[in-house]
Amino acid sequence: MDLLIHTIKEQISISERDIAIIESLFHRKTFKKGERLLSEGEICRYIIFIESGLVRYYINNDGTEQTHYFNKNGEFVCDYMSFLPQTPSNVNIQALEDTVVYRISAEGIQQFYREVAGGEKFGRTAIEQVFVNVMKQIVSLYTDTPDNRYLKFLSNYPDLVQRIPQYYIASYVGVKAPSLSRIRKRIAAKR
Repeated sequence: MDLLIHTIKEQISISERDIAIIESLFHRKTFKKGERLLSEGEICRYIIFIESGLVRYYINNDGTEQTHYFNKNGEFVCDYMSFLPQTPSNVNIQALEDTVVYRISAEGIQQFYREVAGGEKFGRTAIEQVFVNVMKQIVSLYTDTPDNRYLKFLSNYPDLVQRIPQYYIASYVGVKAPSLSRIRKRIAAKR
């Protein structure tokens, strides 16, 4: 839980009392590699903080998995489009490695906002970051070539390239695995 407390402290000042509240609201859970943290059709009931591990967000589009995002240790995971209104999700979130998380329920996050000094500020800041990341993804899908999307992937996730299977990276870039191999060769030739 130390990484969670540290991450919260980076955004807001918290007291020992606040830490005790946080420790009572966030609960540890482990997911094995390949296990889903959320499945399409389920309601997202938790905001999840990754203590260690790696996850991907994907949708199933007519039998084809399309990867949209990755989260690693030190980051929050949630399908806010399901969590906020408590409606069924159209997203799958899957552990790509054995993953240890701390999660807080919808009721728990409301208690966090009420009882932790600066809790609402922390929540607003976190949602703003999610919104900006989602908008960047959408703009990139419409404006970037696959080569540029791969270069952005390398820039955004330099420490994850060796941890994520190439076919998930290809899906994230919006191409098939053989096309990703060609993109990688072109980029390597330019360097």
